[in-house]
Amino acid sequence: MNSVSLLVIILLPLAAAAAAAVSPERWRPLLIPFTALIHSAFVCRVVFLPESYPLEGMLGLDALGRLILLVISLLFLASSLYAVGYLRSHPTWNNRVFIVCLLLFLGAMSLAAAARNFGLLWVAVEATTVTSAPLIYFNRNRFSIEATWKYLLLCSVGIALAMLGLLFIAYAGLGDGSGHGLQIDQIMLSAASMSKPWLRTGFVFLLVGFGTKMGLAPLHTWKPDAYGEAPGLVGGLLAGGLTSVAFLAILRAVQVMTAAGEQALARHFLLALGMLSLVFAAVFVIRQRDIKRMLAYSSVEHMGILVIGLAMGKLAVYGAMFHVLNNALTKGALFMSAGNIHRYFGSKRMCETQGAIGFLPWSTSLFLIGFLAITGSPPFGPFMSEFIILRGIFSGGNLLLGISFIALLAIIFIGMSSTVLTVVLGPPMEEETSPDAGHETFMTIFSPLLLLAAVLVLGLYVPEPLRVLFQEAAELVGGVQ
Repeated sequence: MNSVSLLVIILLPLAAAAAAAVSPERWRPLLIPFTALIHSAFVCRVVFLPESYPLEGMLGLDALGRLILLVISLLFLASSLYAVGYLRSHPTWNNRVFIVCLLLFLGAMSLAAAARNFGLLWVAVEATTVTSAPLIYFNRNRFSIEATWKYLLLCSVGIALAMLGLLFIAYAGLGDGSGHGLQIDQIMLSAASMSKPWLRTGFVFLLVGFGTKMGLAPLHTWKPDAYGEAPGLVGGLLAGGLTSVAFLAILRAVQVMTAAGEQALARHFLLALGMLSLVFAAVFVIRQRDIKRMLAYSSVEHMGILVIGLAMGKLAVYGAMFHVLNNALTKGALFMSAGNIHRYFGSKRMCETQGAIGFLPWSTSLFLIGFLAITGSPPFGPFMSEFIILRGIFSGGNLLLGISFIALLAIIFIGMSSTVLTVVLGPPMEEETSPDAGHETFMTIFSPLLLLAAVLVLGLYVPEPLRVLFQEAAELVGGVQ
């Protein structure tokens, strides 16, 4: 039954995209929440009622795949409700390409989560680039076209480097005569006998390639432009969904390195990129005047937190698995509320949106709460996952690293707070909105409210099925408790 459910999860968005391409303009947006609801129902079944899968199969779900698939589905479900309200605010724009690509994007991310072959995983990750690029260009101006080309160029370079990494890993296995190709489970079974120099080289290329897609510094330069110019719901899906898929690809590479006994080398590279990401975020978030670009640098920060947790091993890996979900839900809420502010004022700049709470009380309040959540303030979920990662750092005797981690997070908090508080509580500007200013509606408020409520609950209580899922996922990459 689970194999059928998995096929539905992958093929349903593709069928919905085909239906959207031929359906009437008026009813087309309703396909998004309809597809998302069915998708989430099937995802919950395969995630919380797992079954075994054949090692030679191209598709299957272990705990890592189930976690990322759950993150993707929940975030897309919330975004689908927002999408209906967002598209209604642009009634004169043709939404055919946008909706088709949005549904194809969901299908590509679902395929990546279920891939048990590195080649198929690479194809799925590349498909996410192709299907998400038109979403960034939806506003159709010179800034969005520039952001789209930058996104395509840099991510294509990254995915090309990842392809080289796959070739090196395949070559590393030729000497043992196993003939495993790029099947992930078979590679892990024979990893101990693979050529170590080629395997290490392959891992470095995979880390750089998929790290570009994830947005780790200094490979993050596409993020500020893409996140800044994309619609709010697309920014949330990129920051919470696409980056989680790229992180899964890195997790698969770490699994292979762990099976080969090379986890120490992998962790050194992960730690270096993670700390560099925190440093870049701390530098560029200070005096950042564009609220969406600020969120882009916040995404760089949290990608760094994820790989630092992965690098530390043991308890910190559990915290990283927990943080994947917390980051995705919180980023979704932040980008949607920031999108409401942008649409109303026709600007993303702090100086032109300050005092927004007087015009958009719900969206601005959600933006402020989301800021508190994403910067690790209690009692929200990111506080708990970051605290677990920090415990893992200190329990491993890494005192200097732990202090540096806290210091960089504090700098980022201070840098973001100066922008957020000015936008929310600063002296209001004279009300001057764009001609098609988008006012708050139930559809554009409910989704970020729902996501922040979920993040609050996760900070207070983690349901047992989720806790088990985090632990099982952590154990696959060397995390134990």
